Amino acid sequence: MFYNVNPLAWKGVVNASWLPEGRFVYRAADETGFTYILVDPASHSSRPMFDHDKLAAAIKDASQGAVNTDGRHLPVSAPSLSEQDRILTLTAAGVIYRCDLAAQPASCKAVSLTSGWPVDPGRKTPTPPMTLSPDKKLGAFIRDWNLWVRDLATGAETQLTTDAVQDYGYATDNAGWQSSDAAILLWSPDSTKIATYQQDQRKTGEMYLVPVTNGHPQLKAWKYPLVGDKDITMVERVIIDVPARKVVRLQMPPDQHRSTICDDIACNGGFSDVEWSPDASHLAFVSTSRDHKQVWLSVADAATGEIREIMTETSPTFFQGGQDKVNWHYLPSSNEVLWFSERDDWGNLYLYDLATGKLKNQITRGPGNVTRVLRVDEKARVIYFLGVGREPGRNPYFQHFYSVRFDGSGLHLLTPEDADHDIRVSPDGRYFIDTWSTRVQPRVTVVRDCDGRPVMDVARQDISKLLAAGWTPPTPFTVKARDGATDLYGYLFKPTRFDPAQKYPLVDMIYPGPQEKSCPDPQFSPVYGDLQSLAELGFVVVCIDAMGTEWRSKSFHAAYYGNMGDNGLPDQVAGIKELASRYSFIDLERVGVYGHSGGGFAAADAMLRYPDFFKVGISESGNHDNREYEDDWAEKWQGLETKNSDGSSNYDSQANQNLAKNLKGHLLLAHGTMDDNVPANNTLLLVDALVKANKDFDLVLFPNVDHFYGPDILYMTRRRWDYFVRYLRADIPPAEYQMKSIDEFRRVLTSGP
Repeated sequence: MFYNVNPLAWKGVVNASWLPEGRFVYRAADETGFTYILVDPASHSSRPMFDHDKLAAAIKDASQGAVNTDGRHLPVSAPSLSEQDRILTLTAAGVIYRCDLAAQPASCKAVSLTSGWPVDPGRKTPTPPMTLSPDKKLGAFIRDWNLWVRDLATGAETQLTTDAVQDYGYATDNAGWQSSDAAILLWSPDSTKIATYQQDQRKTGEMYLVPVTNGHPQLKAWKYPLVGDKDITMVERVIIDVPARKVVRLQMPPDQHRSTICDDIACNGGFSDVEWSPDASHLAFVSTSRDHKQVWLSVADAATGEIREIMTETSPTFFQGGQDKVNWHYLPSSNEVLWFSERDDWGNLYLYDLATGKLKNQITRGPGNVTRVLRVDEKARVIYFLGVGREPGRNPYFQHFYSVRFDGSGLHLLTPEDADHDIRVSPDGRYFIDTWSTRVQPRVTVVRDCDGRPVMDVARQDISKLLAAGWTPPTPFTVKARDGATDLYGYLFKPTRFDPAQKYPLVDMIYPGPQEKSCPDPQFSPVYGDLQSLAELGFVVVCIDAMGTEWRSKSFHAAYYGNMGDNGLPDQVAGIKELASRYSFIDLERVGVYGHSGGGFAAADAMLRYPDFFKVGISESGNHDNREYEDDWAEKWQGLETKNSDGSSNYDSQANQNLAKNLKGHLLLAHGTMDDNVPANNTLLLVDALVKANKDFDLVLFPNVDHFYGPDILYMTRRRWDYFVRYLRADIPPAEYQMKSIDEFRRVLTSGP
């Protein structure tokens, strides 16, 4: 498990963050603790970012003893320096602190919490999480559905909006499947304006959960739109002039609560598909249709709210604005728009005229995708982007970093190593941090200049202790998809004491996407979930990135659009059969499958659609009928629900409960009773159908835990191991095997780099 293995390979791992002035910081960890290292590429130098012992004492004092650790174990994240390195801003144990390093002794003051508790004991009104302005002087937050700002220096609070009511609030964060108290907005570059919305959920249907209690339970109810609902959450876009406390409503109808890359309007923690002009006079944004098939790019006048539509694009399946990152960019200085589209079957960049909305030229071409645009240099007219599948003969999931001119000329590979590259570009674009590795090669971190030339070495991951402990990497493989032609990629995990003369049962770990992949990212990691742990119990464990998952061509990604019951299972079966023909140690008569969330949906689906192939399945927190899941996700991948006169629907084919009669093998279902992502009703629909079909199955319900089981996660892991040992290996697992405590689990989880 990761808590035993990961600490053996922490040394030399760099998870860096750039500071505004061109330096970066990372946490160097080893078995004795960690040190925050400040690196200056311009001078090729590095040093500790601060005096760790003095800062530990200052935070202990500011937190009134709540944070009480030595300097080598500070629970610090997002550290940044300002005012000539005198002021350090950081987060510790869920609290944002502002520390004066020049004071004698160093002192810290809490300025905001990530929860809704008061920062200061004497404050009567709670301070919710704040979204800081670019100049770090103001923090925006929600109180009683209205938007406020707080002066971080004085603590003075100003109310910006006054007309909000319950379920019709400003900047509120609720997509149904996920929500928070944070304000979803985008500050203008000069810290004077805020782009956000008033979110209308007044007619949106509710979801209900009831905790397990020894007494009267308290009902949890919140807005949760479902597939096919007539009334779903909408947003009314606004711009707020902060000094004037003036709300400017954009002159347009309400927009769908959608984005171009995820099933929320806030992807990766921020307000998606919105960009300011450098002078804060205009705001560009993309609107997405309910079914994700059409998008519109518009520009708003920040003073009047007047809207000008620039362009629109439609897709027969779904429109993607990038892969894990919105890739379009508003370029008012040159009166242009950088646009991302998969219209030619690959994710490519296009240059449009901002005034006319007409295409000027295509910038990149396939095969291969642009995955993330990381920098646009408007003056030099050069774009820097991550891409996959562009280097012949290399793993198509390896990301490389490129530069290209606006006119499509001068495409330049900046990271030549045959590996996956994690890139972090400095704010001024002079340098980038390149961490490269593969699943079998440890990480190397260097700094390069914008032309790809090496500037300085930062660290090399030390896995000597990992190797000494007997660790072996997984085996990468390729197999053919259902069509017999398309290459699929995956990994095979074997027991450390592997005997090729034996026959091993195979377990398939599945996540069908469509928004993600099954297999781990190709960067080096000692473990991925419990795949290797499960292999040590006498199994061969595989993951296969089937058709219908991201990062390949659009036709690959959309392979079963509108037919989510497919789940990539024909590819899983074809791939496993090919592996068995290649490796005599695989026992094709003993194949199991498991997955969580969408993987839970697919694992149960596998047991019901291929009952003679998959003999044992474990389905955790599955969305077994996506009509019982949030609207945004399913309507993007399955399409809008259409009902026939006989009551049937285009969603019937993906509903696992409709296949319950097919079950032959051993199936374990699991769910948390307070799962507010995929509510437990999804699993209970399948339970009900299995009971009515008179089928034997197993069920574990975890009281009062969410989608990932909280403190019960280790119990679920143990039950998973037991279930496969008992029914796939036909062996007896140890009785109530005791894993490490959840506290130790969490300690290791937060102790690495």
